[in-house]
Amino acid sequence: MAKKSPAGSQLRCPCESGATYSACCSRFVADFDGTPAPDAERLMRSRYSAFVLEQRDYLLATWHASTRPSQLDFEPQCRWMGLQVKAYRPVDDSHAEVEFVARYKLQGRAVRLHERSRFVKEQGRWFYLDGDQF
Repeated sequence: MAKKSPAGSQLRCPCESGATYSACCSRFVADFDGTPAPDAERLMRSRYSAFVLEQRDYLLATWHASTRPSQLDFEPQCRWMGLQVKAYRPVDDSHAEVEFVARYKLQGRAVRLHERSRFVKEQGRWFYLDGDQF
């Protein structure tokens, strides 16, 4: 399946930061080899945007090698509805947690994903490690 086109420069970012996509997550998603997210919360927000826009390469590149799946498929009828960051907690210089709620609809059914995600920083880049769902 072809990936979705990123939102235009004047459209709001899917991560609901309030900024435009071009001023927010686009710089991380479009240039993941050159522009790393500065902290775990920005990485989590950019990963949410990447799920909305079906940016498989970015999602896999920002998933820690120890927990990364071998492939990543998207539900063709998934419609992302919003993101709420509930808490961001740096644990130390190279570990952090982000609690969030992501809402989506799948085949007309509303789904609420509530997770506390763990992130690790290695060689100057943050990676999604794993998470606990509530």
